[in-house]
Amino acid sequence: MSIEERQKQFEAQIKGLPGIKPEPEARVAKNFGFSNSSRVLEGGLFACTNNVETYSRKLLTGVTESSQFVLLCVLTFPPQDEVYFAIVVSQDAARVNAGLTKLANQVTAKNNDIAAENAKLKAAGRKEKALSSINNNVKFYVTSNGNLYLENEFRDAVVEADLDPDCLAGIDAIEFAIWPPAVSARRSLLAREFVGYLGSLVGKERVHELTVWPDASALSPDMRRLPHTLDVADIEVAVQKLGGFYPGGEVRRYHGALNFLDRKHFVILSGLSGTGKTQLAVQYARAVHGLSSNDAKDPLLFLCPVRPEWTDPTGLTGYYDVLSNRYVVPRFLEAVLVATAHRDSPVFVVLDEMNLARVEYYFSDVLSCIETPDGEIHLHSNGVPIEGSTGTSIPAALPWPPNLYIAGTINVDETTNPVSDKVLDRAVVIDMSEIALPGFLSDLETREPALKAARAAAEPVLVAVHTLMQEHRLGFGYRVAEEVVRYHAFAATSLGATSADIMDQLMVQKVMVKLRGADRQRSLLTGLQKALVGMPKSQDLLARLTADLDEFGSFQTTR
Repeated sequence: MSIEERQKQFEAQIKGLPGIKPEPEARVAKNFGFSNSSRVLEGGLFACTNNVETYSRKLLTGVTESSQFVLLCVLTFPPQDEVYFAIVVSQDAARVNAGLTKLANQVTAKNNDIAAENAKLKAAGRKEKALSSINNNVKFYVTSNGNLYLENEFRDAVVEADLDPDCLAGIDAIEFAIWPPAVSARRSLLAREFVGYLGSLVGKERVHELTVWPDASALSPDMRRLPHTLDVADIEVAVQKLGGFYPGGEVRRYHGALNFLDRKHFVILSGLSGTGKTQLAVQYARAVHGLSSNDAKDPLLFLCPVRPEWTDPTGLTGYYDVLSNRYVVPRFLEAVLVATAHRDSPVFVVLDEMNLARVEYYFSDVLSCIETPDGEIHLHSNGVPIEGSTGTSIPAALPWPPNLYIAGTINVDETTNPVSDKVLDRAVVIDMSEIALPGFLSDLETREPALKAARAAAEPVLVAVHTLMQEHRLGFGYRVAEEVVRYHAFAATSLGATSADIMDQLMVQKVMVKLRGADRQRSLLTGLQKALVGMPKSQDLLARLTADLDEFGSFQTTR
C-alpha cells in the first residue's frame, strides 16, 4: 500500500467517526508532507505546520468560523513504522478561531509597519521590503497540559508559562493508528512509546487507537487454522518443500505429540546437535501456517533461545522494571499475548536449547499453568494493568491460551543440564539422534543440483567416519554434513584445492573437532586412521590423540 493510500484511508476513517462534524462546519487539515512531520520537543510536541491563509482572511472579514478543528498528522519511525494521529478540538474551537484571528491581525499590523517603511524606502530610491502572507505557515504545538498552541514561529521548547494564553485551546481527543498493521503485541516499541507520550500530554483517556488497518489483515486464512484440523500427509509434504529431511516419521510423531490433547501442547525434541530439531519445529509451524518459503515472515512463530543464567521464570514471563515503570515483555510472554489475542490461530514457541539452564527452575510456573485446568500465568500484583515494553497493557494474570504450542530442544553433552523427571513427565520426548546420512545428502543434491560434484566427493568419507563415530555416541548431525558439502563446493571453485586436500582440511576443521574419550575409544582412533588414509592433516591429528591416550589415559581434540 502506497503512502498516499494510507493517508487517504486514515483521513476517511477520521471523517467517519461519530464525533467528527462534516465540512465546512469542521476544518480538517492534512499535514502529511515531510516538512510537516511531527517531532517531540522539550515540554511538548510540534504537531504540524499548516497553511491557513485563506481561512484567516475569511476570519478577518467575518465570513466563516469553524466549530471544530481536526489536524491530521504523522510521525515516522525508520525503517517503516508510522504513527498517524488526528488532534481534535471541539469545545475550544472558538479559542482556535480567536487565536488565528489574533495571529492574522499581528501579520496585518506588521505589514502596515512594513508598508510605512517601504514608502520611505521608495522615496529614497532604495529596495522595498516584502510583505508577509497572513498565516500561510501556522505552527501547531501540543503542550504538557493537553492544550493546542498556535503561533507563526518555530520554537524548540513548549513551556506554557512562556506562551500567549490567547493562542491556547483545549484538546478533546487524539485518534491514532500505527502502520504497518501487525499481530497484537508486536508493534514498534518506539511507535508505542510515542503513543504513550501523547497520553502523558493530553491524558490517556483522550488517546484512542483506530483499526484503520486491522491486525487480522496480517494473518492469512491459512494462519487461522489449528493443526489438528490438517492432514498430516499435507504437513509432511510442506515440511519437505521447506527443506526438511525426516525419513524416520519425525513429522508424524511430532504432529501427534503436539495435538493429542486439547489444552496441553508441549513436546521436547532430543538428540545430537545439528540433527534438525529446531528446524523440525520451525518448519512444522511454517507448514501449518501455509508458508512455502523459509524467508517469509511468520508473525505467529517465536524462537526463544534459552539463556544459561535463567534461574527463575522472568526470562519467559517477564518482570516489572521500576526504572522505566514498565513491564518487560520477553519473547515467550509476547507469544502468550499474541495467542490470547488470536484464539483461532495456532501460535508456536520454540525454546531452543532449553537445558542450557535448569528447566525446572525457569519453566515451573508455565508447567503448573499448563497442567492446571483454567490455569493462569501470574505476572504481577498490581490491581490495574501495567504498560508493557511492547506497548501492550499487561494484566496481573493471563489465562493459559489453548492455541499455544511449545516445542523445546535439548542437546545431551557436557554444556547442558539434566532434565528432571518433573519436566519429562509433562512432555512428550522425541529422540532425533538417528541419522540417515546418504538419504540426506541425496535430498540435498535434489534440492541443489549444483552440489552434485561436492556430494560425490564428500559422501564416502562422511559416511565412513560417521559410522565409526556413531558407535561411540560421537556422531555428527545433518548440519555438519551439509556444511562439509557446501565448503567442498566453494573450495573447489574458489580456492583451487584438490578434493583430497579439501576433505583432509574438513576432517580436521569440522568433523573430528568433537573427538574425545578414553581407552574404550582406542578402536575409534584406529578405525579413523584406516578410513582416512592419504590425508596427512587427519593422520597427524589422530597420531596426537593416540599419543595423548597412551600418556594420559584420555584424549580430546579441543583442549
